[in-house]
Amino acid sequence: MPTRRFFSFRRFHAQALTLGVVAWLFCAVLLPMVAHAQLRLNLGSAAAAGPADTITTPHVQAQLVALAPEGVAAGKPLTLGLRIQHQPDWHTYWQNPGDSGLPTQLSWTLPAGMQAGDIDWPVPQQIRVGDMLNYGYEGTVLLPVPVTVGSAFQPGTDHSTELRLHASWLVCRVECIPEEGEFLLRLPSDVSDTQWATEFAQALAQVPQALPEAQASLSAQPDSDRVQLRVQGLPALAQGQTLAFYPQTADTFQHAAPIAQRWDGNVWSAELPLSTMRGDTPAMLDFVLGLPGATGDVAHAPPSQAWQLTAAVQGQWKAAELAQVSPALAAALAANQAAAQPISDVPSASSWAMALVGGLLGGLLLNLMPCVFPVLAIKLMGFARHGGDQRAQRHGGLAYAAGVILSFVALGALLLALRAAGEQLGWGFQLQSPLVVAALAALFTLIGLNLAGVFELGNIVPDRVANLHARHPLGDAFVSGVVAVAIASPCTAPFMGASLGFAVGMPAVQALAVFAALGIGMALPYVLMSFVPALLRWLPRPGAWMNTFRRAMAFPMFATVVWLVWVLGQQSGIDGAAALLALLLCLAALVWVLTLQGRTRVLLGVLVLAFSAWLVQGMGRSITEPVAQASQSSSSWQAWSPAAQEQLLAQGRPVFVDYTAAWCVTCQYNKRTTLSDAKVLADFAAHGVALLRADWTRREPTITAALAALGRNGVPVYVLLAPGKAPIVMTELLTRQEVHDALATL
Repeated sequence: MPTRRFFSFRRFHAQALTLGVVAWLFCAVLLPMVAHAQLRLNLGSAAAAGPADTITTPHVQAQLVALAPEGVAAGKPLTLGLRIQHQPDWHTYWQNPGDSGLPTQLSWTLPAGMQAGDIDWPVPQQIRVGDMLNYGYEGTVLLPVPVTVGSAFQPGTDHSTELRLHASWLVCRVECIPEEGEFLLRLPSDVSDTQWATEFAQALAQVPQALPEAQASLSAQPDSDRVQLRVQGLPALAQGQTLAFYPQTADTFQHAAPIAQRWDGNVWSAELPLSTMRGDTPAMLDFVLGLPGATGDVAHAPPSQAWQLTAAVQGQWKAAELAQVSPALAAALAANQAAAQPISDVPSASSWAMALVGGLLGGLLLNLMPCVFPVLAIKLMGFARHGGDQRAQRHGGLAYAAGVILSFVALGALLLALRAAGEQLGWGFQLQSPLVVAALAALFTLIGLNLAGVFELGNIVPDRVANLHARHPLGDAFVSGVVAVAIASPCTAPFMGASLGFAVGMPAVQALAVFAALGIGMALPYVLMSFVPALLRWLPRPGAWMNTFRRAMAFPMFATVVWLVWVLGQQSGIDGAAALLALLLCLAALVWVLTLQGRTRVLLGVLVLAFSAWLVQGMGRSITEPVAQASQSSSSWQAWSPAAQEQLLAQGRPVFVDYTAAWCVTCQYNKRTTLSDAKVLADFAAHGVALLRADWTRREPTITAALAALGRNGVPVYVLLAPGKAPIVMTELLTRQEVHDALATL
């Protein structure tokens, strides 16, 4: 009986080619679009998709605003400002950040004839973090900047003025994240702009007022760690009040220490403790005095009024001596640094060769991962289809290898380019984007529906498209390689952690060679099978089993979709996962509708598309909006942060850090086996080890930086830290014995 009676190879491979083209377009079009967006939202920095007046990050919304009551013209008043709206519990910093932090910095690009002044800093809040005191802003703050419009200014030909700003700021909660952005604002030259007049008035009212009639002096003694500040001539409303003191220079005073202050008539005096990091004595010292509001709580509200003052310094204080580190501690610090920086700037030939070998072996082992099984199974069925046609076998194997190798090189090049542009990214970065996860889920849903026989491409697309395989047989094999890489990339970490971490620190050519080696390793078994006929004899002959096998392969595809929906749920919450499921249901319904004929097809198609559009409008944002990370499933584990890690180490406790992600299959396996084992947890408890989990499911610059410090570029990574000892980085396939042996060194 002819084989075509059971299974149409031509139709099936035409369908595989067309669906593969979708995957190739996804890799070639969607991923660069995501990368373009990420170039403007730096990991470690933040920017909008192209210069605009507003930039939104997970922590702040920053907007370039203007006040031009008489339009933009020579001699007319103009004030610009950066308006920062913080997420709850996050803050940015004043010109003197206090015990930690960095002030917001503005760099202007203005038309000829315009000159921007300095920031008129509103008086800040006092923000306490543990034993430290910082000066900054929570809620919403506007940083005004006066602009002089000189006689040389000329508006643009369209009677508008283009204003550009590069801003950088440090936003902190417990952890701190540096961000930056490029802003663009166009103002009409002949139109009054007072949209933000109220906020500018409020911000300028918070700017400390100069008191030229006031007299201030600071007395210092070489043998004292305290200085005496006296101010005469403060306004009447300040008389008898407890004032807030804001030094405008860092590392001069102990910001968090209490201040002893009193009034002698109209003279306010205070005793100020000097910082242990103080430098030489200046001739003059600038500071701000603030009058607390009705609540008297400057920690949550800035002073109701503040004054700018300058004190003449009388006498000299002794500059602080730099602290000396004990030899033992210095040796421990050196060991930690050496362990945290295993990659040299110029890799040796031997280390590069080891990275290439690691990439080759890692690629070979990828073929055993469940992520890749569905695509590889279909590829093996393609070998069976060619039968004894050795020429077709060889050409198909080489085309598949080309798709695999070029895709790995393309992903590696994209990763290196983004990192060179300032991105804090690691391997698997594409799955940190909810849009990419959703697109992959849609792609694999389509492939699964096709394999299950729900639709045949020949019934819903023109014959010319459906018969592409007949004209381009090698394209099917090439795109099969692309699809295999799209699925396999999250599974590379167990075998490539060290090699990929090493590769990103190499010169571009050497790094791309490591990624190419990974692709060669993955494609090598299929190239060998295509060139060694003896290996093909192990495959069964074409027959009815292939039709059954094709439909069975739909279920691994649907299993992949289930995993992707779960990953999205970790990124965007239950609402995001529900929205994606609803859209996938609409996609399946649309595919089914396209198999119908006549008016029914048109009517139902319009209804499904309308319903899909309504879902996208109503629920689409749920897919992309981040949610706060859920608490750890076990009370034994805490959320990782640099501050939490350092605090625990400072207390003398060893720390075990699990760098993980929801889309990392190996991470989830280790979490449910070794890291959930009762004996392992008991061993941790017996040694007093604090357990921290760093969740890299979404982009997190601090985690990326921590991985880079360990010489790694992806997850999973497991590290045991102890005070005064070098970090112990364990293997990606974690075992109970390995954990036990590491703990025995404490």
